[in-house]
Amino acid sequence: MHRATNLRRSISNLLHHHHHHHLHRHNTNSLSSLTSRHFSSLSSDPTSSSSAAETRKYIGYALLLLGCGVGTYYSFPLPENTKHKKAQLFKYAPLPDDLHTVSNWSGTHEVHTRNFLQPESISDLEKLVNEAHQKSQKIRPVGSGLSPNGVGLSRAGMVNLGLMDKVIEVDKEKKTVRVEAGIRVQQLVDQIKDFGLTLQNFASIREQQIGGILQVGAHGTGAKLPPIDEQVIAMKLVTPAKGIIELSKEKDPELFYLARVGLGGLGVVVEVTLQCVDRQELVEHTYISNMDEIKKNHKKLLSENKHVKYLYIPYTDSVVVVTCNPVSKWRRPKNFKPKYTKDEALQHVRDLYKNSLENYRVSPAENDPEINELSFTELRDRLIALDPVDEEHVIKVNQAEAEFWKKSEGYRVGWSDEILGFDCGGQQWVSETCFPAGTLAKPSMKDLEYVEKLKQLIEKEGIPAPSPIEQRWTARSKSPMSPASSSSDDDIFSWVGIIMYLPTMDPRQRKIITDEFFHYRSLTQNQLWDPYSAYEHWAKIEIPKNKEELPDLQARLKKRFPVDAYNKARKELDPNRILSNNMLEKLFPLSEDV
Repeated sequence: MHRATNLRRSISNLLHHHHHHHLHRHNTNSLSSLTSRHFSSLSSDPTSSSSAAETRKYIGYALLLLGCGVGTYYSFPLPENTKHKKAQLFKYAPLPDDLHTVSNWSGTHEVHTRNFLQPESISDLEKLVNEAHQKSQKIRPVGSGLSPNGVGLSRAGMVNLGLMDKVIEVDKEKKTVRVEAGIRVQQLVDQIKDFGLTLQNFASIREQQIGGILQVGAHGTGAKLPPIDEQVIAMKLVTPAKGIIELSKEKDPELFYLARVGLGGLGVVVEVTLQCVDRQELVEHTYISNMDEIKKNHKKLLSENKHVKYLYIPYTDSVVVVTCNPVSKWRRPKNFKPKYTKDEALQHVRDLYKNSLENYRVSPAENDPEINELSFTELRDRLIALDPVDEEHVIKVNQAEAEFWKKSEGYRVGWSDEILGFDCGGQQWVSETCFPAGTLAKPSMKDLEYVEKLKQLIEKEGIPAPSPIEQRWTARSKSPMSPASSSSDDDIFSWVGIIMYLPTMDPRQRKIITDEFFHYRSLTQNQLWDPYSAYEHWAKIEIPKNKEELPDLQARLKKRFPVDAYNKARKELDPNRILSNNMLEKLFPLSEDV
């Protein structure tokens, strides 16, 4: 369906180009006729031969520039599905049948490869890895492709365990489950719920493969709950140099903890044993607050709620607070039912969208759904798409969002795997940092200070920052490559995410938004990261475009993470670097590359 839509769009663009090309040819003929007549009149006057030559020269230059300009304008940017262009003008080569296109969810990173492998068993995988090792052929492990930075992508080749997605063993008494690493989070949760079990915590979405979500150090929220890698109690890797190895707290604990957040560079994670918890219902409470109130109640909110997160809305004082706790510990309030209906909550956003369509003189496409059928995140995407980097427009959208949340206050009850998700909206650029926030008994308040300075920076620089700025917390991780790693049991960490949506497929608009986002990210990096010891999430870190900045990033990572130990393990387990990719090589160059 998506490919067919792109094809229709491409044909439409070609017809449009052909029509304008025909008009241009007609106009050029007319111009040539005029030019010929002018040259004829000039040549009849012998006294003006010198000036005539000069005139002809400059008219020639003008025609050349005009031709180049027209050719450039109608040739670039290329339609989305025609990146492989032949030399002939407006002729595009189709992708070869054996070429796989793999992109991340947001469409911000994409590669084409002829080597995309999907084994069906451990023996198949072991054979593939061994052959690739002998040939020094890259097969980078890639999961569901949801990482915003495309950390698992490689043009040279990839291996995906999507066909290895079974639950191998459930121990109801010990509350553990052993699974193949290609199983998706939602699949796993659905298959173990009949045993009365579930995962301790969840990220915002459920489509990640278990192997991928662990290797990048993903997390949920709750100051008493660690990142998801802490749920791993044993794992099995297929390595290029040593074949299959099994790791746990008892079997090679040093490598076990290092490999839990191994970024796919130490081996292909093929099996994982997870410590689960009893399945339980949660009650979610969503309400609007402000920074002054948050400061007064912050310690209490962190310590008394199993799960808590704050959603800040730039250019407003509104903070959306979302808490989740077991139903068994909940006292049902008198006003349990929401004060407003869903339509009433959305009305302000719908009105802004209708008015904005008129102001921007835009008519909805024929196949667009009715406004009343759009969800809040769909409405926000369409609103932002009208003028994505205009500060005043984005402020109006944020204000409408604040109004939406005020009318969406209330409670929701459901199973943890249903409640703990979050609709992140459409395609987007995102940067998320993790930094220490004291202890549960004594929060440092640096987490709130960080966000206050971030909001001040946004307003001072006039950044068209959409909502939300999302703030979550976790306990520490024992995995040394986790951004939340710590040797102290009591430490807590705050995770803060900034965002810019990509609500359009137009390449020019996407580039404008991308440039604005990286300006936004650069400002936060320069002014906030070092003072707060903030480091980016592994699935959201980006390689600097400026090569001169790369050594600084490498040195910075070395201060926080055991890079030497990680690289030593890479050399031992993957000496030919077949599991590596461009991102890994640049973040962690081996000694001979430096």
